[in-house]
Amino acid sequence: MDRHLRRVIPHVVRRQAIRRKTRLCHSHFYARCAHWSFHADAPSSKFRWTREGWVLCGGAFLLALLTALGIPAWANVIHHEVTQPVTRETVALPLPPAPKETARPVVASWKTVEVQPGQTLSEIFQSQGFGGADLARVMASGKDTGALKTLHPGDEVAFLTNAKGQLQGFRYSPDSATQVTLTAQADGSMKVQVTALPVERRVHFAHGVVEGSLFAAGEKAGLSETMVLKLADVFKYDIDFIKDLQKGDRFTVVYDDIYRDGKYSGAGNILAAEFINDGHRYTAYRFKQSDGSVAYFSEDGRPLRKGLLRTPVSFTRVSSTFGMRKDPVLGYTRLHKGVDYAAPIGTPVHAAGDGVIVRRGWVHGYGNFIEIKDTAKYSTAYGHMSRFASGLHVGSHVTQGEVIGYVGETGFATGPHLHYEVRVDGKPENPLTVTMPKPQPLSGKLMAEFKEQTSPMVARIQMIDNATQRLARVDSGRTTTAAAD
Repeated sequence: MDRHLRRVIPHVVRRQAIRRKTRLCHSHFYARCAHWSFHADAPSSKFRWTREGWVLCGGAFLLALLTALGIPAWANVIHHEVTQPVTRETVALPLPPAPKETARPVVASWKTVEVQPGQTLSEIFQSQGFGGADLARVMASGKDTGALKTLHPGDEVAFLTNAKGQLQGFRYSPDSATQVTLTAQADGSMKVQVTALPVERRVHFAHGVVEGSLFAAGEKAGLSETMVLKLADVFKYDIDFIKDLQKGDRFTVVYDDIYRDGKYSGAGNILAAEFINDGHRYTAYRFKQSDGSVAYFSEDGRPLRKGLLRTPVSFTRVSSTFGMRKDPVLGYTRLHKGVDYAAPIGTPVHAAGDGVIVRRGWVHGYGNFIEIKDTAKYSTAYGHMSRFASGLHVGSHVTQGEVIGYVGETGFATGPHLHYEVRVDGKPENPLTVTMPKPQPLSGKLMAEFKEQTSPMVARIQMIDNATQRLARVDSGRTTTAAAD
């Protein structure tokens, strides 16, 4: 391809244009260096160093020299500093005095003890390191302590002890819905705190006919032994279940059981009951008044509880009756003004009625003696007690059944027993035969509240009676038909 054709190729044209533009922009450089060439056949010219060339060359040489000499020296210095051993010196400094450790207070905690078969409360106290004095303080702390005498296997009691091993508290449950906490006070007494436990009450019904004993009839009707005892306790003022019970007697009971966390915890209360004894109908309805007091009343609002108890103590036998007798201590005949009930020492003595203590202390012949003014006409007296219940004094108000003392043999006594008197207008009467004062029936607002509370129970008792009568007629008809066949 000749030179003429190459010139017309587009890229050749662009290259030549670039060359021309570069020469115009850098005309000074091309004027000085245009004669330089790397071709062998290029014309040679003498190379000349200018001042700028020498300066640039010298600076480059100096930089290379410093680099060659400085880097090894710097590396040697760094190596020397790193490998140089380090010496350490420990200096003992005075420390501030350590703070004194304060003794942490010992926090008293409750220890729960489960009652084992055959174990008594006295044995439980001894196993925990407590003596008879501690047990006596607990038993004298209130009326609910009577439940501690009937502990059952599986029941639980709890002790609170201080760092010296002294009894500071005692806790127990007299029933499934209540917890009693006793706390020791500075004067040696025990403070009582009663707490209601969260429980569920389930209502049940039972109907039975007496064929032999009340317990057998109750068991056949589905009542527990505890509930049978409660039924007998409700009607104890009207029926003597040892002498008066007859074959064919029948009863109807509405009662509740107590459940805690969905599990059976114990027997509750009798809410309503009917007992037919020798053709006589007795009714009982549980009534809780606005002041919190609870009692049983008949269907017409009359209290079942009599004005006075004839026997204010659980006894083994009547050791001496009311009337003239030869005094076993003095040796001559005189009037025995009361009834003697033989019982073990320490048996609780209960107030025969609601009243006020008018005399308390040592009386010649009677020993430890208490007299209670129950009504304007009636008063009761209790002698030969071993000690009095704590917290009672002349002027104290007591309620029927409250523990006022304990059986002993102080004064003129030949053995442990309670001497019990009933005085009418100040004159002694036979406690076993005297006409006891009758409590006043409900009236006015209380009677209206009683009717409102008990009307559902009255309807349930009537419903059960009607159902049992229909079943009895059906059974009687079947028996007659069978006999005719």
